[in-house]
Amino acid sequence: MLAEAISRAAGEFGSRAAFVTPSGGSLSFEQLELAGREAAAGLRERGLGEGSVVGLVLPSDVDYVAVYLGAARIGAVTAGVNPLLTRAEVAVCLDALDADLVVVDPRLAHLVEPGAAPRTEILEPGPDATSAGGSIRSPSWGSQQPVPADDDGERPVCICFTSGSTGSPKAVWFANRQLRAVAAIDAGSAWGGGHGISSTHFAHVGFMTKLPWMLACGRTTHLLERWSAGAALELVARHRMAAVNGVAPQIALMVRHELSRELDFSAVRAVVAGGGPSSPELVRAARERFGAPYSIRYSSTESGGVGLATALDAEDDEACHSVGRPREGVEAEIRDADGVRLDAGEIGELWLRSPAVMSGYWRDPDGSAEALVDGWLRTGDLATVDGQGLYRLAGRTAEMYIRGGYNVYPIEVEAVLQAHPEVVEAVVVGLPDPVMGETGLAVVVPRDRANPPTLEDLRSFCSASLARYKLPEALELVDALPRNPSGKIDRRRLV
Repeated sequence: MLAEAISRAAGEFGSRAAFVTPSGGSLSFEQLELAGREAAAGLRERGLGEGSVVGLVLPSDVDYVAVYLGAARIGAVTAGVNPLLTRAEVAVCLDALDADLVVVDPRLAHLVEPGAAPRTEILEPGPDATSAGGSIRSPSWGSQQPVPADDDGERPVCICFTSGSTGSPKAVWFANRQLRAVAAIDAGSAWGGGHGISSTHFAHVGFMTKLPWMLACGRTTHLLERWSAGAALELVARHRMAAVNGVAPQIALMVRHELSRELDFSAVRAVVAGGGPSSPELVRAARERFGAPYSIRYSSTESGGVGLATALDAEDDEACHSVGRPREGVEAEIRDADGVRLDAGEIGELWLRSPAVMSGYWRDPDGSAEALVDGWLRTGDLATVDGQGLYRLAGRTAEMYIRGGYNVYPIEVEAVLQAHPEVVEAVVVGLPDPVMGETGLAVVVPRDRANPPTLEDLRSFCSASLARYKLPEALELVDALPRNPSGKIDRRRLV
């Protein structure tokens, strides 16, 4: 799939820049295909071939792309490891992979323990962007063995690790058929061509499964050494990008940045946010700041990075208070603990089915069987669906707590808390209680640390919208909420 995609892109887009580096250098589609071919030859020379596993502990740069394309060309499987993880977390990921080769950037060598794989190689970078693939490349690509047939839909191509926000990261694998499905689902995006920004690390499912789509639409992707709101805003304005993309916390940072009030965003046609819920306040603020509609995207690593979405022309109820409807090619249902479909309005687990859903967890048949049931993915997210087919999240199955016999879904309480004028962010967790079983603790980032809201203030504010048993019974004020490398709130650290 990837070998076919880059070959077509090189023929169609030729000298157009595929990637632009932070220093201003660029790699064209033709150069990217050549780098991928030479990386494939280099991997062959190291004894790798169809079915081999290549782990990448690399920054999100052109070297990462070249090695990924090279591995796909010889039928090997690529797994990226986010360099924002700790050494211990990286070790967990590499242990799950049991990779044949781990390619490591010299600046990240401290993250990889000796003996992490049968072979670990430090990638010596090339002199410039056009030599992407560094020391893995070999100019003898013309003599390499034949490329495995791209029409083998079940051949593994990539492995993506979950964010681990509620447990240890899981290795999710995808084959050619899923990458084709993601490209088909995303093909209708009005902002596919032109320029875009890499807002997540390349190890994320948002890059690994979507690279074929990026190649097919000829997008020029601008790389940032480290994502920042100011740098992202400048790129959006300078290249007149049609979409502002990112995870919800990134959109929030851009909206608050002073440049969002100074630069010209008249070319923006949509704000697209995933990676967690967007508050109604964020949706409204971003629509006003960028002068464009806001689409919330709900998905997961296991779903291939595609799932539900709010429509760009949606009314406020959908745009601000839901995660929309299934995207084309995606089915969704709400089911109980026994897998029985529930009626509209009932809270249950959200199940998804689409051709983009993962093949399973890498070398974990038990975990795969638990998550995949007759082609349906159990997301682990609680939700409801109304009579109009709109889905609304109610939290994670593992986050729900029971107070005095009543189920409390933190996401519902958090949405109300975050509407309080003195609250920037809020998270609710259930804590053990000798009488009630569990009670709610609100962890709040106040707008004014010197004059924060009290617990009584927050309970009074929430009482107009929430039943009494849902109101938080303790308050913890913090300067910031802990986040994992994917930008999601790390509830394990919080608890």
